[in-house]
Amino acid sequence: MKGNIVKFSLALALTVLTIPAFLKAEVGGTKSDLDLGKKVRHELVMLPYYSVFDDLAYKVEGNTVTLYGEVTRPTLKSDAGRVVKHIEGVQNVVNNIQVLPLSPFDNQIRRAEYRAIFGYGPMYRYALGAVPSIHIIVNNGHVTLSGVVDSQADKNIANIRANGVPGVFSVTNDLRVAGRG
Repeated sequence: MKGNIVKFSLALALTVLTIPAFLKAEVGGTKSDLDLGKKVRHELVMLPYYSVFDDLAYKVEGNTVTLYGEVTRPTLKSDAGRVVKHIEGVQNVVNNIQVLPLSPFDNQIRRAEYRAIFGYGPMYRYALGAVPSIHIIVNNGHVTLSGVVDSQADKNIANIRANGVPGVFSVTNDLRVAGRG
């Protein structure tokens, strides 16, 4: 019992440490832009259907927020635009989020990539939390990994595991190492 509590506490700590960095953002240098950026980020990660198979990013310029990324559900694109539009201080929202095509083949690859990456012991910790820090984007058989990992070794492991999935045409590894740009 005590060991389970220690494991859970460690997993929770790792999750809390990796969550702030995984959503890509470009925010201007003023304090108001930074504050607005924090509010936008919060609203995006709180979207109920935002998952490991979606990747959202945003850019704050004054009172204009530009959303971009890829999502599997059209409703997630509209929900993202709607919640950001209602943030105090946001006057314009440019919604450049791409909705990925519906494809049973891509869905099969998504599941296989998830099992290949997060089913491997050392990578399991990245699957913890409401929104994992590694995102798997599949578009017509082409896979893109995005998000944040703790080390270059983890980035390499994710790439090797993703390339080992049958039926994948290509893998682009856009994972960032925490603490590095």
